[in-house]
Order: sequence, then C-alpha cells, then structure tokens
Amino acid sequence: MALRVKRVYEEPAEDDGWRVLVDRVWPRGLSRERARISEWRRDLAPSGELRKWFGHRPERWEEFKERYRRELAEGDRLEDLRELARRAEGENVTLLFGAKDTEHNNARALAEFIGEL
Repeated sequence: MALRVKRVYEEPAEDDGWRVLVDRVWPRGLSRERARISEWRRDLAPSGELRKWFGHRPERWEEFKERYRRELAEGDRLEDLRELARRAEGENVTLLFGAKDTEHNNARALAEFIGEL
C-alpha cells in the first residue's frame, strides 16, 4: 500500500484510502461532505507561528522542514506519525492539505518524515 499527498480541494478518489486532513484550520469553502475526510489531525499541523514564518516561500522550505520536525518531536507526536506509517503498510493513506502550493506544504513534509521512520 502507499502514503500519498493530495490537495483537499481535489476530487476524492476510491484509491485515496484513509484520508487525513493535516491542516490546523478547516479549508475555506469546503463542506465536510465534499471533503470526505476520514480523520482531521490538526495536532500534526505546524504551529501558527511556524506557518506564518514559512508563508509557502520556497527559499524557506528546507529550514521550514527542520523547524517543523523539531516541533513534532517536542510535541511528542512521533508515535502518531508511526501510527500513520503502520496504517499505510496495510492500506492507502492520503495526507490532505489546503495550500495552493502543491510542492512546499506541511503534508509533503509529513510524508517525508513518515517515510524516514
């Protein structure tokens, strides 16, 4: 099975499997019915302070990932990431995000972290 990353505004697909929203705030203009999420994990999103600092600026991407990784470790959320990794071994897991930038966002960073566990 697999761990995937997808913008929450994209149409849900059968092969998305377990759909996990990993943003701190609910996506603007999107109903819960249309989003069809399995789980909303705000606790896995970066802090508001880190998110604002990053601002989806590609030149800050590597530093963002380092700071984000520290936040996750300090918040003792590594076990939550391991749980998602285990789930992805048995079924598809899709990490959902709302940002317009599909390459530089917290869901991509989380997928990378999970892949390293």
